[in-house]
Amino acid sequence: MDYAEYRRYDAVGLAELVAAKDVSPGELLEAAIARAEAVDGRLNAIVRPMHDLARARAKEPLSGPFAGVPFLVKDLLQDYAGVPTGSGNRALNRRPAERHSAVVSRWLDAGLVVFGKTNTPEFGAKGITEPEANGPTRNPWDLTRTPGGSSGGSAAAVAAGIVPVAGANDGGGSIRIPAACCGLFGLKPGRGLVPAGPAVAEHLEGAATDGVLSRSVRDSAAILDVLTGRPDPGGPYLHARPSSPYAELARRTPQRLRIGFTTRSPIGAGADPQAVAAVDDAVELLTRLGHHTEPAEPGIDQRRLAFNFLAMWATRIAHTIDGIRRLHGARADDFELDTHMLAAAGRALKAPDYYAARERWNTYSRQLAAFHSRYDLLLTPTLARPPVRIGELDTPGPVRAVGGVLRRLGLLGALAGTKAWDQAVLANLAPVPFTQLANITGRPAMSVPTYRTPEGLPLGVQFVGPLGGGATLLAPATQIEAERPWAHLEPEL
Repeated sequence: MDYAEYRRYDAVGLAELVAAKDVSPGELLEAAIARAEAVDGRLNAIVRPMHDLARARAKEPLSGPFAGVPFLVKDLLQDYAGVPTGSGNRALNRRPAERHSAVVSRWLDAGLVVFGKTNTPEFGAKGITEPEANGPTRNPWDLTRTPGGSSGGSAAAVAAGIVPVAGANDGGGSIRIPAACCGLFGLKPGRGLVPAGPAVAEHLEGAATDGVLSRSVRDSAAILDVLTGRPDPGGPYLHARPSSPYAELARRTPQRLRIGFTTRSPIGAGADPQAVAAVDDAVELLTRLGHHTEPAEPGIDQRRLAFNFLAMWATRIAHTIDGIRRLHGARADDFELDTHMLAAAGRALKAPDYYAARERWNTYSRQLAAFHSRYDLLLTPTLARPPVRIGELDTPGPVRAVGGVLRRLGLLGALAGTKAWDQAVLANLAPVPFTQLANITGRPAMSVPTYRTPEGLPLGVQFVGPLGGGATLLAPATQIEAERPWAHLEPEL
C-alpha cells in the first residue's frame, strides 16, 4: 500500500480493509513506518520506535474493532510493558515499564498495532512539546511553530499522516491544545470514564484523562467505546455509560442546541484577533445549522482557577521528582530547571492552602453546572493565539540564571508566591487560558478544527459539555465535520 492510498483512510476505514482482507496488518504497518521514516526527521514526533515489537505483533492473529491498524502511544502515562516510558525526562528514558497501563491494554485488545511512542514535554507540564531530553517536536503545518502540548508528538504524527489516530492525554488541555495547533479533532473525555490504572486510581486528582487525537470524529468516538467498554474494578468510579455506543451517538443528528460563547481570556491576557475570528466563524456556522448561539460567560473566577490549577500541578511535580530520585537514583541535573521551579512552588505551598485550593474545585464545578442549566454547550477559542514559534516560551535567560543559583542554594522556593512568579505563571498560560476549566470540573470538552488563519495555520475552537455530556459533544462535532470537512487537508512536508 502506498502512502497516497494509506492517507485516504481513517482508523475505522483501515480496520474495514483488514477485516475484508483487502490489506494485511503487516502492509499497513510498513506503510506507517515508511511515512514516519520519510517525515519524522523534520518533525521529531516519535521518540521511541518499536518496529520489531510491532512487526512481530502484526504477524499474530489479531481481533477487535481496530485489528491491524497502526498506532502510536504517548510517552507519558501510557506504559507498554518492556518499553521505557520516558515522560520527557532524562532519568526515565532507559527504564522499561513492568506492565501495560490500562489504556494500552485496551488498545491492544482492540487489535491496534503499536509501533512507537511520541514526544512530550517533561512530565507533560507545558502546552508546548520542547523537552531538553528529546528536543522539540515541530508542527507539520509550519516547522517553525509548536504542535502544542503536551501531546504534541502524537498531534504532529497524525497531522503528518504517519497514523490516522494516536494516543494522547489531557491534564490541562493536552489533547485539545495540540488538536487546535495541528488541525485535528481532539476529545477530552469526562472524569472517570477512562481507566487510569493499574498504577494509580486517577491522574492529577481526576483532572487528567487519556484519549486520542484523530482526523475524524468517528475514530475518536469508536476508540472512546474501546476505552470505556468495561469498568475498572480497581478504579475509584463506576462510570455511567450511555445506553448506546459513542460511535452510534456520534452519527445521530443533534437536537437544536443552546450554545453560549465567549472570546474573553479568562485570565485577562487578551485574545488574538484570529482566535476571536475562529469563534465568530463557528458561531456563524452553528447558527446556519439551526442552533441557538448567544454571548455568555460561565461566571467563574478563572484567574483564581488558574492558580488553583497550578497548585495541583506544582505539588504533583514535586512528588514526581522526589519519587524518581528515591526509586531510580536520579540526580538534580536529570530534571529541567523549569521543572525544578514548578516543584519548588509545590513544596512551598502549605497543606491548608492546598486543601483550600482543592476544595474550590467544587465551587467551579457547580458554577459551570449553573451555566449548563441554561446552555447545552460552552464555546470558546481553544487557543488565545495561533501556534507559538519554537522557543518562544523559553524561560528568559536572566530568570534561568537566577533560578539556577537559587536551586543550588536550596532557595528556589523563595520565588513562589512573589509578584514575579505570578506574572510568569500568567505569561505561560496566556496562549492557552481556555482549557483548564474542563479539567478542574471534570467535564468533557473537545477542540474542533473549523478555522484557518490567513497564513493557513490551523486554529480550532473549544466546546465544553455538561456532566456526562460526551454524546452532546460528538453529535454536533459530526455535523460540523460534514459541513466543514477537514480530514482531507494535508500539510506539504
